[in-house]
Amino acid sequence: MARPAKKPTTTRKVAAASGEVLSLRALNRALLARQMLLRRTEMNVTKALEHLVGMQAQSPFPPYFGLWTRLEGFRAEDLSDLIESRQAVRISLMRSTIHLVTAHDALSLRPVLQSVQETLFNVGSRHGPALAGVDIAELLDIGRDLTEKSPLTFTALGKRLQTRWPNYPADSLGYAVRNYLAMVQVPPRGLWGKSGQPAHTTIETWLGQPLGSDTAPDRTILRYLAAFGPASVRDAQAWSGLPKLGEVFERLRSQLVTFRDEAGRELFDLPGAARPGPDLAAPARFLPEYDNILLSHADRTRVVSEEDRKRLFGGGGVLAATILVDGFVHGSWKIVRRGKAATLAIRPYRALRRKDIAALTAEGKRLLTFAAPESTAREVRFEQP
Repeated sequence: MARPAKKPTTTRKVAAASGEVLSLRALNRALLARQMLLRRTEMNVTKALEHLVGMQAQSPFPPYFGLWTRLEGFRAEDLSDLIESRQAVRISLMRSTIHLVTAHDALSLRPVLQSVQETLFNVGSRHGPALAGVDIAELLDIGRDLTEKSPLTFTALGKRLQTRWPNYPADSLGYAVRNYLAMVQVPPRGLWGKSGQPAHTTIETWLGQPLGSDTAPDRTILRYLAAFGPASVRDAQAWSGLPKLGEVFERLRSQLVTFRDEAGRELFDLPGAARPGPDLAAPARFLPEYDNILLSHADRTRVVSEEDRKRLFGGGGVLAATILVDGFVHGSWKIVRRGKAATLAIRPYRALRRKDIAALTAEGKRLLTFAAPESTAREVRFEQP
């Protein structure tokens, strides 16, 4: 009698049960795949912003470069139009930093991350202690009324609030409104090729809708894993600013698969998420300042070595736009404009192979065409490491 055929077992089921170890390169390739950095994706800007769970946006223009390097056929006006039509907004979210997100995500994510804003105001900055004795509820009522009548910069808002609290710092009064209320930055801030001081109003006034009411982080963590996994509890905490997420991952454990990194840390992931092989080729890419790929894990070695991280990070922020070579940070770049000429200056951290120079040159020319279409002379220049 013939033996019945064995049922095939899938790699992911075995991995989920065994805690398979994922190498650094395997984690790198998984991150690149989910961040649309292995190949440009044909996706509209709204879907891309929601897949990425927003883009860090302390400065106005990095999101444009971040989307250009990820999306096939991206045009700057694709994003500017969303901001002008109030379908995308700039608002403080993860880690209490400014992110560019869709209007829908702004309304749903801010309640989940509200505690982050308040904790960092009261404990993580000088502003909370500076307002000891101020009736915060009264401050917020006045701040809401002022900014809903007309969008204000925080400098202007703070000075107006000082008419009620003259003995308190203007910037601390303004930041209280910024952290306790959901404030959005209004155009022209964030529009391509335009400038303007960040003026703010409440999200409810700007979008004409109330904030969501669900504060549970479970769905947000699943979205994080889709965009940044596999990841540890500490990684998710570093990305979001939320503490004590271990209990959230325990609630979600039955929906997830688990792995280990080379240091033995437990990593969580979605069962069907992309995890390409570690030997898959990765193209040359240009990332903007503050790109989330560099800021969304406690252990950032999956994309930047510890040595190179020290070159980039200082005072809590990324100091330069970066190049990726073979999937890892390999240097920095900037565009220098003189009259009608635009030069892309690339500074590698170490010597480059000829094929990498050729790849960066070709990609750099495309970047200059996007960033400086009006320039009559464009050049890609490599500086000494």
